[in-house]
Amino acid sequence: MAEALAGQTALVSGAGRGIGAAIARALDAAGARVALVARTERELRAVAAGLAHDPLIVAADLGTAAGPDLAARAVLSAFGGRLDVLVNNAGTLLRKDSHTVTVEELDLLWQANVRSALLLTAAVLPAMVARRAGSIVSISSISGLRGAPRRSIYAATKAALDGMTRALAMEYGPQGIRVNSVAPGVVETAMWKEHLARPGVAEAVLDVIPTRRISTSEEVADVVVFLASDASRAITGETIAADGGIRSTVNLWPKV
Repeated sequence: MAEALAGQTALVSGAGRGIGAAIARALDAAGARVALVARTERELRAVAAGLAHDPLIVAADLGTAAGPDLAARAVLSAFGGRLDVLVNNAGTLLRKDSHTVTVEELDLLWQANVRSALLLTAAVLPAMVARRAGSIVSISSISGLRGAPRRSIYAATKAALDGMTRALAMEYGPQGIRVNSVAPGVVETAMWKEHLARPGVAEAVLDVIPTRRISTSEEVADVVVFLASDASRAITGETIAADGGIRSTVNLWPKV
């Protein structure tokens, strides 16, 4: 996908590390000028240092009510009012017994994973509508597609992103805007590495992945670049599972 996005602009939320940082690098490699948005400026600067197309750094807390609009305004102002690609990646995880979940935890995940994405999307849509072009990609999760224990709140927020994707695709498709989701499975991020290091976890996880390997952030980022580019011009309203096949399979005989 080299230079598939030459001359375009993109905004990536949660771009300071993990999958978000990989997405920012992949969009930059494809020729886009990328706005990196996250809370920690130090992390954003570290990612931006490796980018080639005059990246923009916007430190913002998207979990607040005003954060998404303020970030969008800063990006659109720097980009001359044009935004071709929005990637809603910012979010947080909660893994705990569902009967112990508190109201505060519910509110935190809703604000970080769903409200921030919808408000940021709403803030940039007028610029996309004005040009009758744009690609919006939200990073959801395999947890929103397949049941997993101790993830009820997280799964609910990621399923909400997929529902948002379908609704926006229907609403703004006639105005030239495509909206899709990417649902990663088990990815080599700091969060998963810590979990996989526990005895027996890696073996159990690999047993349910048809490819028998953990995905990388770069592989998820490649799917995002595809959805951002004209190569996917006939695709909208979809949730693409970049998960090594977990969504589409079930291992009935893990020891065979």
